[in-house]
Amino acid sequence: MPRQEVLERIKDAENEADEIVAAAEREADERVAEAREEAAEIREEANAEAEEVAQRRLEEAREEIEGEAAEIREEGTQARDELEQAADEQIDEVTEYVLETFTEAVHAQT
Repeated sequence: MPRQEVLERIKDAENEADEIVAAAEREADERVAEAREEAAEIREEANAEAEEVAQRRLEEAREEIEGEAAEIREEGTQARDELEQAADEQIDEVTEYVLETFTEAVHAQT
C-alpha cells in the first residue's frame, strides 16, 4: 500500500473519530439538557403537589377550627340559656323576698 494511501486512510480514520467524538459530545449535551428539563419538570410537579397538600391541610385545619368554634358557640348559647332560665326561676322568689322585707320594714316603722 503506497504511503499516500496510508496517510489518507489515517486522515479518514481521524476525521471519522472526530465525527464520532463530536456526535458523542452532542448526544451528551442533549442528554444533559433533557435531564435538566426533566429535573425542572419534577421540581415543578413536586412544588405543585406540595402546594396542593398545604392547601388541603389548611382547609382541613379551617374546617376543624370552624367545627370547634361552632361547638364553643353552642356551649356558650346553652350556658346562657341555662343562666336565663335559672334567673327566670328565681324572679318569683326574689319578688316574694323583696315584698316580705319591705312589709317587715313598714310594720317595723308603725
